[in-house]
Amino acid sequence: MGEEDTTSMEANERDEFLGQGGIAVLALAAGTEPPHAIPVSYGYDVTTATFYFRLASGASSEKGELDGRAATVVVSDSKEDGWRSVVARGNLEDVEREGIETETLAGLDRVDIPLVDIFNDPIRDVQFEFLRLVPEKVTGRVERSGG
Repeated sequence: MGEEDTTSMEANERDEFLGQGGIAVLALAAGTEPPHAIPVSYGYDVTTATFYFRLASGASSEKGELDGRAATVVVSDSKEDGWRSVVARGNLEDVEREGIETETLAGLDRVDIPLVDIFNDPIRDVQFEFLRLVPEKVTGRVERSGG
């Protein structure tokens, strides 16, 4: 049995791992309350290292106001050859925020946000909000098998 070693991911490994999108856990700061953590689908723009989200919103949402909110995104995977994870931290931005519209449209063209239907209401009745996270800090870790 080989020795296990955990190391940082190189930027190209991180970008390959994140792909154009997938499933992650989004943890939202909640003041003095515990963070609100939810599974979400995401899109990832490798060109700008930006995450994009399509999140349910509206009166029944437990997430509260999202624009400007501190958030952490965690993407992880575990396979026979070990585990990998990426953690990104920053503030969410409404994609309709003034000054980022053109950049956002270009970014949304480069991502693939999976549509995950986990709602009690018919999908046509769910309101969605598009947000992005330009990370202030990104870390990637990978388990590597030693000899």
